[in-house]
Amino acid sequence: LHKRQDKARKYFDELAGKFGRSYVPGRSWKALAHTLITLLPPLTVADLGAGEGTLSQLLAKNARKVIAIDNSPKMVEFGGRLAKKHGIKNLEYRLGDIEDPPIAKNSVDLAILSQALHHAIHPQEAVAAAHAILKRGGRLAILDLLSHRFERARELYADHWLGFSEVQLHQFLEKSGFRQIEVSVVSREKQSPHFQTVLATGVK
Repeated sequence: LHKRQDKARKYFDELAGKFGRSYVPGRSWKALAHTLITLLPPLTVADLGAGEGTLSQLLAKNARKVIAIDNSPKMVEFGGRLAKKHGIKNLEYRLGDIEDPPIAKNSVDLAILSQALHHAIHPQEAVAAAHAILKRGGRLAILDLLSHRFERARELYADHWLGFSEVQLHQFLEKSGFRQIEVSVVSREKQSPHFQTVLATGVK
């Protein structure tokens, strides 16, 4: 288990600074746009498993504050430098795990897991952790890959899970205490292996 965690951390450390030029399954602007459309004007946002913070920086344009969490020191360092370079003062990067994010409970209005949940060792715990940091009435948005059989994703992208079914995502949210749950496929990639992206949302 620890070897898999170290492998994943090493993968993302090496990818820091290359995300904008590298292919990552399900990381399309169309999919990101679907996420943004579902959002009400947020106050404080937690981007869990943020990587170098591409989505965090987009959200920071309208948010009061964005907290970007990632377990890769190099990703956090790179993202912080990028935010500073672009003068984004309401974006804070923190080193931490999505299953136990360093964010106070009941403190954020919106939590996002964008192509991050399939990297979690225990995805149910990651969803429960997101529920804990949300204020009452806060919303969670999960953007992830639909279940697939592309086994090489474990090696190529350090994925722990080969996506999730719509039923699985619904159960993750329901067991964590979310209500008004909605789950739907929002995009399908044309290139093989034709990854599909699913969006799941819920309200605390």
